[in-house]
Amino acid sequence: MKRSKIDIIYDMLKAIESKGGMIKPTHLLYKSNLSHQRMKVYLQELKNKGLIAEATKNKKLHYELTDDGRKFIQSFKQMKEFTQAFGL
Repeated sequence: MKRSKIDIIYDMLKAIESKGGMIKPTHLLYKSNLSHQRMKVYLQELKNKGLIAEATKNKKLHYELTDDGRKFIQSFKQMKEFTQAFGL
């Protein structure tokens, strides 16, 4: 089944959260199950919307979950539970 855009965003944010809130680009690529090109598009959008930020750790690029990113995960989880409760 094809994932919707919002499901992909949720999966990416959850992947970052699962790594303690910070993840290397390669790890995110594997966990999000996207092509490199598609992941770059999504990363740009997530950065523009303030859901993630770029950070440098040990001289390597990482993506970090912001407070807004955490709020998105929480709200999306609630929305999914709400729709599932009604069988939607």
